Amino acid sequence: MSTADGSGKTRGPADGDRVLTIGDLSVEIRRGERVVRPVSGVNLVLNRGETLGVVGETGSGKSMTGLAVMGMLPAGGRVSGGSIDLGGEELVGLSAARYRAIRGNDVAMVFQDSMTALNPTRRIGDQVAEPVRLHHGLSKRAARGRAEEMLALVGLPRPAERLDDHPHQLSGGMRQRVMIAMALVCQPRVVIADEPTTALDVTIQAEILDLLDDLKSRLGMSMILITHDMGVIARHADRVGVMYGGRVAETGPTSTLFTRTRHRYTHALLSSIPSLTHDRGEELYSIPGAPPDLTAAQPGCPFAPRCEAATGRCREETPALTPDADGHAYACWHPAEGRAVRARARFDTPPPIAPPPIAPPPIAPPPIGSAPIGSAPRLRVVDLRREYPAGGGGPFGGRRTVKAVSGVSFDVAAGETFGLVGESGCGKSSLGRMLVALDRPTSGEVIFDGEPVTRMSPRALGQRRTQLQMMFQDSSASLDPRMRIGTILREPMAIQGVGNGAQRTARVRELLGDVGLPANVLERYPYELSGGQRQRVGLARALALDPKVLVADEPVSALDVSIRSQVLNLMRRVQIERGLSSVVISHDLAVVRYLADRVGVMYLGKLVETGTTEEVYGAAAHPYTAGLLAAVPEADPRTRGRENGARVHGELPSPVDPPSGCRFRTRCALATDLCAATEPPLRPVTGTHQVACHHPLRGEDSPA
Repeated sequence: MSTADGSGKTRGPADGDRVLTIGDLSVEIRRGERVVRPVSGVNLVLNRGETLGVVGETGSGKSMTGLAVMGMLPAGGRVSGGSIDLGGEELVGLSAARYRAIRGNDVAMVFQDSMTALNPTRRIGDQVAEPVRLHHGLSKRAARGRAEEMLALVGLPRPAERLDDHPHQLSGGMRQRVMIAMALVCQPRVVIADEPTTALDVTIQAEILDLLDDLKSRLGMSMILITHDMGVIARHADRVGVMYGGRVAETGPTSTLFTRTRHRYTHALLSSIPSLTHDRGEELYSIPGAPPDLTAAQPGCPFAPRCEAATGRCREETPALTPDADGHAYACWHPAEGRAVRARARFDTPPPIAPPPIAPPPIAPPPIGSAPIGSAPRLRVVDLRREYPAGGGGPFGGRRTVKAVSGVSFDVAAGETFGLVGESGCGKSSLGRMLVALDRPTSGEVIFDGEPVTRMSPRALGQRRTQLQMMFQDSSASLDPRMRIGTILREPMAIQGVGNGAQRTARVRELLGDVGLPANVLERYPYELSGGQRQRVGLARALALDPKVLVADEPVSALDVSIRSQVLNLMRRVQIERGLSSVVISHDLAVVRYLADRVGVMYLGKLVETGTTEEVYGAAAHPYTAGLLAAVPEADPRTRGRENGARVHGELPSPVDPPSGCRFRTRCALATDLCAATEPPLRPVTGTHQVACHHPLRGEDSPA
């Protein structure tokens, strides 16, 4: 295990065990007259055969440290100090030619976004084969064979067929496997995995990370795993380096760091994580303030402005990494004690909402306006289906159809939050767009306050849109980059003719207060705001017309854990104070557990399990739900290996040609001939709990 001396430099047990040594590394990036210093005096050691997890918020310097090792700093960037030693060779100051010989051969990188990292115009086989042709001089034919071998090694189905595919023809999990194959094709000594699973579902994330662990052991490599997910670190890293403000705040063995957290920032990060056992009556802890501005060197501890324990010394003197025991070191003047546990504020929650009866039968919708508001569920979804044509089929092959949503029914009461969980491609977002009438169903009904939205005329629908609003996943794409924030927030009111100019401005200022944004953002453009601020603007815009139903599609998936907790607390508070009916769509089960009163689990266009949050999470009855829960990485290294084989494996089948019978049977260990012959309907388990499975799990079989 590594230790740290008084100077803050990390030392390994023996020089022969070191593969990579980063010493006092500093990086600066010049943008005209502006200089950003994303890395300042970083010391890290990677030993043979281990996984070093590097964790921290966006802007902490994690990725920039990895790019410095790869010699791939952005334009205007340079290493301004320190050293990078790779197996006895100093990388700082190497010639471009020598770095090209090392990059991809001795040290390789798995990038975060496979869609932008892969060349969309080149075939998969050519991209995987390129490194081995450049570094090992293989012929085109031999390199293609090596590429096929690597694609098989990373578990890509039918690797020989995939060689001639383009990136857009593969799913997100498949593309990430291609990225791993490219990084490993030359069997490098060090692999840097930069947020390799951020955009992936929990099931695919677990498979990719397990694959990296397995390949690291089989090929004798060492790995730096860069992430902001503390659960991923707890499950997969041997040692951890926590970064903040371009510096290493704390480092040590994973088990020690999680159980004897010392730095106040690490303590705050662990306290911010929503878990599957979190009390919904309590707010999530959120770190106050924002990460530091790295354009100018600041005296003292970089975390001091956000730290509850900061003193004058913290603001004036920069603490060095102080050795503790068992390789544990931290840079904090007032270290925390023990595991991260914080008192949390409680919400003033209203009385619980009575859930609807089991399996409401499809009903003939009443004539528009015939049902008084409040006499029925706020939102009723009846046998909703959405199919759309897919490419291919040929002139004689018939039309191919994507079955995105296939007969989904559920109710949402006034003031209730219904959570939809499932993998990407299961139909969650398609369903969400139909709920707010952004997309028309092929068949079925969406009934809002007794009125069938799907039958409304365009004019009537335009009026009803004020009551049905959506919060989108990608705040950057959903906010017009040419409009200032004030104009964006006034626009819905202007379109609907709500109020005059002065009233709209007053309403906008009220909304900013509701979502915790300062008034000075009104004159800014979206690109001038952080991700968390943009997501708050998205929520404010959705609330501008005082809707009765809010559909939130992956509202926090792209945010850091600390910013995520702020947005989740805000959404929870808005739900309670406004009595909103909400549908929260996410593949993050902990997020849905925190926000939702009831949960629906979707698989390949169908609901396979529904019930209250306590029923579904406490005793999952469907093997798919149990697999999703088992794949959630908990921020506790003591839970490693407890999934007991319950996790879901393999890729989601194509919605163009879903399996007959039970759609989950191709990935289910319990499947029988009955599962292939007939499709199971939703049936009662207990209370309001329903499951669509021929072989439901008993309570003792479900992950608690």
